[in-house]
Amino acid sequence: MTRTTSPVGSETHSALLGYILWIFGFLGAHRFYFGKKLTGTLYFFTLGLLGVGWLIDLFLIPGMARKARAKYADGPVDYDISWLLLTFLGAFGIHRFYRGAWLTGLLYLVTGGLFLVGVVWDFWFLNEQCSARNLELVRPVPRVERPVTF
Repeated sequence: MTRTTSPVGSETHSALLGYILWIFGFLGAHRFYFGKKLTGTLYFFTLGLLGVGWLIDLFLIPGMARKARAKYADGPVDYDISWLLLTFLGAFGIHRFYRGAWLTGLLYLVTGGLFLVGVVWDFWFLNEQCSARNLELVRPVPRVERPVTF
C-alpha cells in the first residue's frame, strides 16, 4: 500500500484492518481504531451492544474508514502499525517506541502500561497522538536564527 505525504485525507486507516479489528468488535476495537471513542467505550461495556451493533458495523466499516482518512494526518507514523502494536503489545509500550516517544515507552515497559490505565488512555487518544506526530514530522517547526553577539 503506497502512502502519500499529504497532511490530511490520504490512506491513514484501512478498511481491511478495520475488519480484522471488527472480529474483536464486541470489545469496540474497530470503533476506537476509526476514532469513535464514545461508541467504542459503549461497545466495550455492552459487548458490542449485545452483538447487534457489532453485526451492523460489518456494513458500516467502509464509511468509517473514509471518515477517519479525512480526519487524521498522514505521514511516516503508520496508523495500522501503531494500532496493531497497541492492541497486542500495549502493556509493553511498543506502540510508543514506534512513534518516537521513548520516555513514555520505557515507563510503560517497566509499569505494564502504567498498570494498564495508560493502555486504556491510548485506545482513546492514539489516533490524535499519531496525527500530531505526523504533522510534526511532515511540517517541522522552523528554527529561529539568532544574531551572533560578542
